[in-house]
Amino acid sequence: MNDHVNFHTTTSRKILRPRRLALLGTVAALGVAALSIAPGSSPFGMNSFIAPAQAAEAVATPPGFGDLVSKVKPAVISVRVKIDQDNDKSAMLQQNRMDSDEDTPFDQFSRQFGFRFPGGANGMPRQRHQMITGEGSGFFISADGYAVTNNHVVDHAESVQVTMDDGTTYTAKVVGTDPKTDLALIKVDGRKDFPFVKFSDQKPRIGDWVVAVGNPFGLGGTVTAGIVSASGRDIGNGPYDDFIQIDAPINKGNSGGPAFDMNGNVIGVNTAIFSPSGGSVGIGFDIPASTAKLVVAQLKDKGAVTRGWLGVQVQPVTSDIADSLGLKEARGAIVDNPQAGSPAAKAGIEAGDVITAVNGTTIKDSRDLARTIATLAPGTSVRLDVFRKGDSKTVTLALGELPNEQQAQAKAYDGKVQPGASTPRLGLALAPAGEVQGAGQKGLVVTEVDPGGPAAQRGIQTGDVILNVDGKAVGNVGEVRSELAQAKSSGKRSVLLQVRSADATRFVAVPLA
Repeated sequence: MNDHVNFHTTTSRKILRPRRLALLGTVAALGVAALSIAPGSSPFGMNSFIAPAQAAEAVATPPGFGDLVSKVKPAVISVRVKIDQDNDKSAMLQQNRMDSDEDTPFDQFSRQFGFRFPGGANGMPRQRHQMITGEGSGFFISADGYAVTNNHVVDHAESVQVTMDDGTTYTAKVVGTDPKTDLALIKVDGRKDFPFVKFSDQKPRIGDWVVAVGNPFGLGGTVTAGIVSASGRDIGNGPYDDFIQIDAPINKGNSGGPAFDMNGNVIGVNTAIFSPSGGSVGIGFDIPASTAKLVVAQLKDKGAVTRGWLGVQVQPVTSDIADSLGLKEARGAIVDNPQAGSPAAKAGIEAGDVITAVNGTTIKDSRDLARTIATLAPGTSVRLDVFRKGDSKTVTLALGELPNEQQAQAKAYDGKVQPGASTPRLGLALAPAGEVQGAGQKGLVVTEVDPGGPAAQRGIQTGDVILNVDGKAVGNVGEVRSELAQAKSSGKRSVLLQVRSADATRFVAVPLA
């Protein structure tokens, strides 16, 4: 059996391995004793209070999912793709990674493509110009043949075929893809009466029933059931992670398939699993219907997704940062650095500003800000609530368009500097940046770090550059000491440092020792 395209995790790096079906059975022998007892009494010497609860539970348990499945299953499709392995550089790199024994923390939530190579596996050489085949899932969202699947299922596909529940096969074309949310829209021509399903308009509650339908391991239409386990999950896949977690079993080949509520509406698109073994362990992740609807609408309209762009690097506001800034709550997104020429920079947003709300809606953290801005179209006028140096203000600006690629070129610092004056309160040794080759002219370079000091505990390292302390730019050790003393005398338990590591900046709240 061919392995199949899916976004899943496993510690195994083998592409082809023996398959086996294990039938596991558990038999429990229950001894039932017939007791003659008086009505309303209990064999334990007390009145029974268990029976009413059992009766209520029996009433609440749904009779089954048969009616729901017969309604939605015809709209679910298997998606089969072919990819030219010689031309598809990303697939080749991914394949090489799977063949290696390398394991990183991100591997727990990394894409792994279960490709089968005709030329062999397990280290055997591959021939050139051969086709990779893979399979995933999808579902029709309109009678005229538009269907949703995952971007990683159809990415770089030379051809796409879909198979319906009745076995009918059609050729499909890719209308558009969105790698940032891992969604894709495909189109099947030739009919106007395809069975289809709709996205839910309501956010599922934790504990609600969920039914997943898809093509696991290429077996064809398979149905599993479970509950919504959690929402708002960030698995490190991208800047807009907001996954629904479900425990309905999904496996390789389920990618792109739908998860339904009890009304037959799609609450999410199956995208990822966490799995040490390669199979389902009851932790699956779905793209929410609310996200999918927005992305699919743009893909259908123009074949691509455009997002609003604020132009800031941000990080969450921790309790230490909130204390150092005088914020009552640890919420919002603190601006590390507004990008030159961005809408935020033009509107006067500064490093150290905390964005607490967008158009009156509270921002929880930096990821919440990114998702909120991404849902708005370029050119949209937005109102930002900003906390700056103890005061609140409102900034209005027009969003730009998020560039397709934003990459920071990081230049490593060689660390060849002379020790500078010590700063006991932070556990650092500093030297003016202008005296250190390659460090620029602003701030002070960290030349030594006390491993047991407060700064080390917050991740500050040798080679970092401290640009300001408590909102004040610093250029020598005396200015650092002055700002630390002032922060201490004002009753602050920590001080906020703006730190540049390579070409990126961040804020770090360091306890005052």
